Amino acid sequence: MIQELRDLMFLDIETVAQTADYNALDERLKTQWARKAGFFKRDTDHTDETIFHDRAGIYAEFGKIVCIAVGKFYDTENGDLGLKTKAYAGDDERELLMEFKTMVEKLDPFALKFCAHNGKEFDYPYLCRRMLVNGIALPPVLNLMGKKTWEVPHLDTMEMWKFGDFKHYTSLDLLATIFNVPSSKGDMDGSQVNKVYHVDKDLAKIRDYCLRDVVVLAELYLKMKTITLNQPLVHKSTE
Repeated sequence: MIQELRDLMFLDIETVAQTADYNALDERLKTQWARKAGFFKRDTDHTDETIFHDRAGIYAEFGKIVCIAVGKFYDTENGDLGLKTKAYAGDDERELLMEFKTMVEKLDPFALKFCAHNGKEFDYPYLCRRMLVNGIALPPVLNLMGKKTWEVPHLDTMEMWKFGDFKHYTSLDLLATIFNVPSSKGDMDGSQVNKVYHVDKDLAKIRDYCLRDVVVLAELYLKMKTITLNQPLVHKSTE
């Protein structure tokens, strides 16, 4: 295996509003959400409640993580490149965050690097914030305090695609399309996660969707690094 691939861990998270019912929020959080929602209600008929269901999940202060999927390259018995994936999913956010942290801390903290799409703007800070809210000390790979820019072990495929163009947002699905990587989008997309969790109660569906995103992310990374495989990437999910 190429050395640069050996210590990479691909990462994707799925997040939802903290509660299914806006009215279940305590009064202090409702007040804070009203201030946040005020930025979105201009020239619309939306209420604090409807905006909460649509947008709360993307803010770590009002949302929670229900799934973390990871992927790591490995050498198959045939000498081909494979990808092992695993998902940490559940209703108890603290429990799944602790499971994720325990796994991460078993790896070499000086070599491990994360890779996510739009990770620097979303996945990494969201993980850190929710860990701290749950009273969990950050693992070394997420604890950036005192680190210089070049010491931060976080890669971001969206940043790789920007080439310094900071106003340019490109979705994972669009990049997968232009690089001819099979899409992770089947019968759902990211905008539906909150409904699938709170209304449909289908965490397994969210878990599968999150795992598919990690596979797409890993294949996209190989394309963007112009790493050509002799055989299609072997994918193995572990429990």
